[in-house]
Amino acid sequence: MADTLYDFGMIGLGVMGSNLLLNMADHGFKVIGYDKNPDKTNTLESSATKGTIVKGVNTLPEMIAQLQKPRKLMMLVPAGNPVDSVIAELIPLLEEGDIIIDGGNSHYIDTLKRIGFLKEKKLHFMGIGISGGEQGARLGPSIMPGGDIEAYKEVEPILKAVAAKVNLPAGQAGDQPCVAYLGNDAAGHYVKMVHNGIEYALMQLISECYDVLHNGLGLDNDELHKVFAAWNNGEMKSFLLEITADIFLKKDDKSDNSLVDMILDKAGAKGTGKWTSEAALDLPEPIPTIDMAVMMRNISALKEERIQANNLYHPELKRINVLKKDLIQQLHDALLFATIVSYAQGLAMLSKASTELKMDIPLPEVIRVWSGGCIIRSALLNLFGKAFQKNPQLQNLLLDEEIAKLLKSKQENLTSIVTTALSNDYPVSGLSASLNYFNAYCREKLPTNLIQAQRDYFGSHTYERIDLPGIFHTDWQQDEKTVDHPSGY
Repeated sequence: MADTLYDFGMIGLGVMGSNLLLNMADHGFKVIGYDKNPDKTNTLESSATKGTIVKGVNTLPEMIAQLQKPRKLMMLVPAGNPVDSVIAELIPLLEEGDIIIDGGNSHYIDTLKRIGFLKEKKLHFMGIGISGGEQGARLGPSIMPGGDIEAYKEVEPILKAVAAKVNLPAGQAGDQPCVAYLGNDAAGHYVKMVHNGIEYALMQLISECYDVLHNGLGLDNDELHKVFAAWNNGEMKSFLLEITADIFLKKDDKSDNSLVDMILDKAGAKGTGKWTSEAALDLPEPIPTIDMAVMMRNISALKEERIQANNLYHPELKRINVLKKDLIQQLHDALLFATIVSYAQGLAMLSKASTELKMDIPLPEVIRVWSGGCIIRSALLNLFGKAFQKNPQLQNLLLDEEIAKLLKSKQENLTSIVTTALSNDYPVSGLSASLNYFNAYCREKLPTNLIQAQRDYFGSHTYERIDLPGIFHTDWQQDEKTVDHPSGY
């Protein structure tokens, strides 16, 4: 293979980078990977399917010299400074028209800066979100590219070949690859960021159901497996429910317990959930279920403080006095309702960002790309896709008639679960946030008129009226009697 010119290069041969490269090779592409660690390049070559063309090298110049022009290469390295360091190494080695792809979970703001910087160098740069974990990278991930359209056209055949494939509903062509051009500038990383925010929300909601089922109803792990497996066989079928059911069957190899019972209740985070909340505040667009999921991970990190608080307040894990089958059905409906609301919040955020940030994100395509390979893939996406087929300009899923009909049928059970859980001291912040968002979003008139009056009273911030156009301000204390306030007020 000494004279071989390779179709695609990968920088960073961790599990994700190696698996994605091997996936490309399985689809007939000649691939080359770079990593400083010789063990990783040797593992890459030894893991290749017989008959495929895969090479590992330990210097960047060696890889660059063996890539077909325009060179197409992807970085799968940690977000932040490592990305900029690799770019700095690449610039002297590349030529005008070459394509650099960041396939990691970079902040979209950083991606915007890199696009502008490399454009001046006459190099193409794309941010691509990739979801599906290690197995997805090897067998077919969901791929979310955005930005440089010329660069996308060059790499499109490779991305379509390696992406997950899904069969679409009757009347549409089947076996569609879960990849599409998703908009301008940093749209790829923006869509992946929101994907991860929705992922945070769904995981939090499932964990709240687990808490009520396990501690409130007393279900053991075998029973929990059966409940989540049953839910996954119905209208909520999803990757996260599937793996949740599997988790309860896994035994610990260091004890006689189930593994889930031996795992510390302290969640990790890599920042994408926080970025989603920050970006939503900047738009602004309300995503309280996602926000609460981020906050609950932060609370979980306060393990030592929670131990102290537990010893101070002595909370009880109360058994919930509701028939088992009734509570399980209520939880099913509550989870279904809150899951839809979580997607609705994320997609509404993408809708607004598409306009406000001029990204032109095609939401029907986003839903299609998420329908296979990714962590948040779900049967519910078919329902969401139909909503956007009827109305491509739909601002929020809650405004679709079919979805409204479904939510109305589940609302009472969500309300019952939130009421029951809170009255028995179970924190169901994600379920509560979903219900509160729904109740507020569906109200024609909120008590915010009082907030506007307060703002105008203390800060002359003005307000609008319901009967006249324009902006108004009132001197609230004019001609009013003086009120004696208690000392120190």
